[in-house]
Amino acid sequence: MAAELTRSPDRGAVVCIGFMGAGKSTAARSAARALGVHAIDVDQVIEERLGKPIADVFAQDGEAVFRAAEERITLELLRAPGAGAPAPGARVLALGGGAPCSRAVRAALEQQLVIWLDVGLETAWARVRGTGRPLAADRARFAALFAEREPVYAQLADASVPAERSDALAPVLAALRGAPVGAKLLWAASASGDYPAYVGPGLLREHRFWPRIVEGRRFLVTDGNVGRLYADALEPLAGRVAIMPGEQSKTVAHAEIVWSELARAGMTRADLVVALGGGVVGDLAGFCAATYQRGARCVQVPTTLVAQVDSAYGGKTGVDLAEAKNYVGAYHQPAAVLADTRALDTLPPEELAAGYAEVVKTALIAGGELWETVRSGADPTDERVILACARTKLRIVARDERDAGLRQVLNLGHTVGHAIEVVGRYERHRHGEAVALGLLATLRLSGQPELREEVRELLVTHGLPSSLDGVDPETVVSATARDKKRMGDGPVPFVLLEAPGKPRAGCEVPSGGLLAAVRELAR
Repeated sequence: MAAELTRSPDRGAVVCIGFMGAGKSTAARSAARALGVHAIDVDQVIEERLGKPIADVFAQDGEAVFRAAEERITLELLRAPGAGAPAPGARVLALGGGAPCSRAVRAALEQQLVIWLDVGLETAWARVRGTGRPLAADRARFAALFAEREPVYAQLADASVPAERSDALAPVLAALRGAPVGAKLLWAASASGDYPAYVGPGLLREHRFWPRIVEGRRFLVTDGNVGRLYADALEPLAGRVAIMPGEQSKTVAHAEIVWSELARAGMTRADLVVALGGGVVGDLAGFCAATYQRGARCVQVPTTLVAQVDSAYGGKTGVDLAEAKNYVGAYHQPAAVLADTRALDTLPPEELAAGYAEVVKTALIAGGELWETVRSGADPTDERVILACARTKLRIVARDERDAGLRQVLNLGHTVGHAIEVVGRYERHRHGEAVALGLLATLRLSGQPELREEVRELLVTHGLPSSLDGVDPETVVSATARDKKRMGDGPVPFVLLEAPGKPRAGCEVPSGGLLAAVRELAR
C-alpha cells in the first residue's frame, strides 16, 4: 500500500513536517494507522539517543550540538532504517520543526512523500508558549523563525494539510494515491466538507489524471474554446454542455440552459458536474450543481489564471444580474479541484493579465513571502505563485466559509471592481481589469499612496489598465451601493489595507472619499 501511495517506487517514507505546534506527531500517528505501520517521532529518537530532553540539550550543550545530532539521526532514519525497523516504503516519520532547514535533510526528503502540517502563527504560539520549548520563549524570535521556515516547508511539501486536520490523514493519503509525481496537493478544509485540490503541470493532457476518491458519472460543462482543447482528457463523459465564452453567459438564463441539458442527458444527484474553464464556467457550473436536484457534486477544472489562483476554490458559485454582480448563488464546495498549470500556456495575453490582478490582490492580503515574490516581478504562472495564492485563500476559507467576517478580506478591490463591471454591462472590462482598477481605488482609500504607485506599476507592466475610460465615476459609486456585502440599510462595508498582510474588513468609507478615489482613476 505504501509503495502505491508514494506514487514513485523509489520514495521510501511518508514524512510529516511543519512548524512547532503544527501537530506533526499526531499526523504521523494518524497516517501510520491508515497504512497499518508504526510512526517514528524523530524528536523522541533524538532524546533517547542523547539520553536527555531536547530542552536540556539546548541548555547544556547548545543549539549547534542539537542540530548536528538532529541532522545525523534524521538522515539515518530517512535513508537506512536500523535492524527491526519497518521496511522502506512502509515508514511514517514526524520530523522536528527545524530539521528541513538542513540542506542534507532537504536532499534526502526528495525521495520521500512529504506532508506539511500548515499551522498559523498565532495558533502555533498559543499551542507552544509556556511549554518549555527552547525556541518558544520569545514571541519575536518565534515569529521570525516562523517566517524563515515557512517557505522551506512549502517548497518541500508534496501535500499541505491544515493543522486542524492533523488527526485525520486517512482521506489525504487516499487522495494522494495515483496522483502524478510532480503534482502538489492542497487539502482544503471547511465547515461543510473537505476536498483535495491538485496543482501541477500536465494533469489533463499528459497524465489524464482523475482522483480515485471521486467516483460517479461525469457531466461536463465548459465553453466551446476550452472544450475543444481539453474535454477529451476528462473522458469518459456521460454528457457535455457547452456555453458561450465570456461574462455574458453567467446569467440565470444560461443556468436554465445548463439545468435543462443535464436533465435531458439523464444526470442524477449521484453524478458529477465537471466545470472545465475559467471563472465564468466555474461559477455557473458550480451554481448549477448546487441547485440541480437540490445539490449534486462538482469538480472544478480551472484553465485560466484567475480560476487557478482564486475562483476555483472556496465554494462560492453564482450568476450575475444586470443590477449587480454575483447576486444569485450558493456556497457549494467542490468535490475536488484539478489545476493543470500547463493549461495556462494556451491563454491569450489579455486573459493572463486579467488573472494577474487576482495574484496581486492575494499577495496584498497575504503579505510576507508571497508579496515579496510578486513585487519582485515573479512570473504569475509559476506553480509556486499559484500554490501560494490558492493556499492563502484556502487558509481563510477554512476559518470562515460563509463570509461571516474574515473571508470578506478576499474582496479587496472588488467592491469598486464589481461596480465597474456592472456599469459597463459586463462588456467593457474583464473581471480582472475591473479588479485592477478597484485595487487602485482601494489603496487610495486606505491612505497608501506609495503602495498604490507600486501596485499601479505592477499592473501596467502586466498589461492591465490604470485609468477608467468611458465610464462615469458617479455612476460607479452609485453601483457600489448594490454590493451584496451590504446588510440592511447600512453602508457598504469596504476592505481596506493598512499594509501588505494587514487587510481590514467592514470599513465604512465616506461617499466623498469614494467618489474622489474613483474620479482619480478617470483622469
